[in-house]
Amino acid sequence: MASAATETFSNSLQSTKKRTRRGLSKNKKPARIPSEAELDVDEDSALQENNSVGIVSALEENEDRHPLVELPENIVVSIAQAEAAAAALDENEGMDGEEMLIDTEASPEMSKKVQDAGGGTFPPLPASAQSSALRSETRRIPIPPHRMTPLKKDWVNIFVPLTEMAGLQVRMNVHRRCVEMRTSKATKETGALQKGADFVKAYALGFDVNDAIALLRMDDLYIDTFEIKDVKTLHGDHLSRAIGRIAGQDGKTKFTIENASRTRIVLAETKIHILGSFQNIKIARDAIVSLILGSPPGKVYASLRTIGARMKQRAI
Repeated sequence: MASAATETFSNSLQSTKKRTRRGLSKNKKPARIPSEAELDVDEDSALQENNSVGIVSALEENEDRHPLVELPENIVVSIAQAEAAAAALDENEGMDGEEMLIDTEASPEMSKKVQDAGGGTFPPLPASAQSSALRSETRRIPIPPHRMTPLKKDWVNIFVPLTEMAGLQVRMNVHRRCVEMRTSKATKETGALQKGADFVKAYALGFDVNDAIALLRMDDLYIDTFEIKDVKTLHGDHLSRAIGRIAGQDGKTKFTIENASRTRIVLAETKIHILGSFQNIKIARDAIVSLILGSPPGKVYASLRTIGARMKQRAI
């Protein structure tokens, strides 16, 4: 009896071990993760079941009841406007390659307002509004130290044209070494101050008073400045020879270029200043550049003669 009991007990233990092993093996298997499509299907089915069971019945029960909040009338108007806008968009989408027509005619209310305002015409401005008062402006032109002595000698010739022709107030500031000018009630032209400043700058660069005063009388005159190193890099005796070629013996070459191109030229060491019109400045600059590059003066004279003949033919 004891042996039979022990055998049954051992059999039961083995069976429980097998069951536990089977259970553990089942639990150890990784759970399958549902895909997104399956989740979407489940949610849709759940929503459909809820709608069919609870929500639909609740809505059917509340059909006869009044709403808790009454909608204002302007919302109904806005919905109608939205429907009209959607219909217009649909019509525009249906137009294949056709332009949308816009009504450019003014409304009767707008046309009435324009007629009341004078028919779209404006009265002329009075004389007081047309003549605007000039605001006082000031310019200060610095003078190099080597031009202060000539400025003091020619101050009368500089002061008189600025006050009489341009109507400016001018003074010479000796401590600051500059010429100060400003507009006044006698100033008639708006560009008078700029012309006066150009006139004094031209004198400070080295031009004669009689040549610089042309900037006050004429409008199409300019000053062009460049250096010899801008054309060609020269040092020592080569630079001195280039300056000598431009000036010539006793200034003969410079005077010839001035007379042929109708300009005025100032040689200030390595800087060259040219006063004249735009076209004449180009002629003089080309001649000077050719001299800097090493062309003989005779060749430059020949080119200037041909250019002078062309200018005379154009003048005729």
